[in-house]
Amino acid sequence: MPTKRSYVSPRREQAAAQTRALILQAAIRLFAERGYGLVTVADIAGEAGVSSKTVFASVGSKSDILNEIVDTAVHASGYAQAMRQVLAGQDPESVLRAVAHGTRAGNEGQFTVHEAIHKALPSHEDGAALWERATADYRDALRDAAHHLHTLAPLAWPVEETADLLWFWFGPNSWRTLVTENDWSWDRAEAFLLRTAIATLCTP
Repeated sequence: MPTKRSYVSPRREQAAAQTRALILQAAIRLFAERGYGLVTVADIAGEAGVSSKTVFASVGSKSDILNEIVDTAVHASGYAQAMRQVLAGQDPESVLRAVAHGTRAGNEGQFTVHEAIHKALPSHEDGAALWERATADYRDALRDAAHHLHTLAPLAWPVEETADLLWFWFGPNSWRTLVTENDWSWDRAEAFLLRTAIATLCTP
């Protein structure tokens, strides 16, 4: 007997994707506002306007939802495009300007997602691994920027220490400290971090 082909409805697939997106956006908002540990699947379902059963069927458990948020954030960060601009810089100051602006754009554009991840760390079953997965590409990009800086001019710092300094200035914690905890504007934070990096790395 001929095997029956299963029919996949494009409309049904689109509806499922929209439901999944609603659930993830609801989870991001709640995790960012309340913290991962204080949010239940029922809370996410209520925020998204679906049942808890739909949440489990569409995305999975609360841990699955957070993992999806992390993976989506990494892909949506725009770091690849920012790094093209960084590596196109022909002098240290232009490279640092590109680093400052690129990391600012990524942190500002993904602000709520970053808050959701940050607030999940204390109560997550493996917060260290979660943070490593969320920031691995970010750190690698800043290491690449450090290596590029060292091809352009002799710097007082070894390349690995330069990478550490770039992470210290332009990593997510610095942006969060200035903008979230101290209520600085993004413009002010970008200008200050850039000025500090130039003064440290580009001064003979």
